Amino acid sequence: DDWDKAVSEILSAKQINGGLAGLVFDLRNNPGGYLEGSVFIASEFIKNGIIVSQKNSDNTKQDYAVDKKGKLLDIPLVVLVNKGSASAAEIVAGALRDYKRATIVGETTFGKGSVQTPFDLTQGAGLHITTGKWLLPKGDSIAKVGVSPDVEVKLDDTTTATTDAQLAKAIELLLK
Repeated sequence: DDWDKAVSEILSAKQINGGLAGLVFDLRNNPGGYLEGSVFIASEFIKNGIIVSQKNSDNTKQDYAVDKKGKLLDIPLVVLVNKGSASAAEIVAGALRDYKRATIVGETTFGKGSVQTPFDLTQGAGLHITTGKWLLPKGDSIAKVGVSPDVEVKLDDTTTATTDAQLAKAIELLLK
């Protein structure tokens, strides 16, 4: 619901202003979420194709394709990532990069590209076993390597909203 509300606000701003210079999509320090969510979000920006593939330990493969008609297909896009961007956030950033739908700015992401299957054990215990890995549209694995940015901009720990070099670079790229 929050995503749909944000998309409506973006489209409203686009209509009121007669267009937008672009959109900065900040995935920094986003630890990810569910696979279905990453496909849903990426589908907002990509017209068609595979968002991510799951290659299992038994060598089977399942593709997850664009699953809806996106509403933000033509707005210029820069995605911000850092080492805290993981899992579903990496799937979204990687798919947008592979389809040349967005420029990725920041630092290489965490590299959480493994598929884990949970098993419930007795007395409330549980176990997660890695059973596969995520592959981006071009076939690259996210696991242990992450998603590299198109434009690398490192930040120090004292970054504030007024000294955010990654955000400044994103805005610069959109206004070119």
